[in-house]
Amino acid sequence: MRNVLVKEDKQAAVLSVLAVILLAAAGCSPTVSANVQTIPEAANSLPLEVSAEEAYQLVEEGSFLLDVRTREEWDEYHAPQAVLIPIEEIASRLDEVPQDQTVVVICRSGNRSAAARDFLLSEGFTTVTSSAGGMKAWAAAGYPVEGSAP
Repeated sequence: MRNVLVKEDKQAAVLSVLAVILLAAAGCSPTVSANVQTIPEAANSLPLEVSAEEAYQLVEEGSFLLDVRTREEWDEYHAPQAVLIPIEEIASRLDEVPQDQTVVVICRSGNRSAAARDFLLSEGFTTVTSSAGGMKAWAAAGYPVEGSAP
């Protein structure tokens, strides 16, 4: 019975991530609502979301920076310490995300990173947060980027 419940939880998390991707692809600006954000903050040892300044500090202290944008967005500009795993690939590439390290998830503006963060939490990761404002806020704050930030 437990395996069935775990499978249903994984399917719900994947569907939530896919819904955000589809909305973004359609030009919508989805926000993480109570329907998508199903992981209580208590399950995480970090706040669900941190500022660009806090994200940068976490990365400087050795956190894993996971960029969930598309390859095209990454090629425009990205944080030098980041690892790219596009959100649509995260479920099949979980083994590339360290479970023994704090994970800061980042995207363009913060929507996809919140969905990816929730998915990672549902998969048993316990120290995961997302960067508010995404790479836009990171670059605007003057933190290092490779490529041409807008």
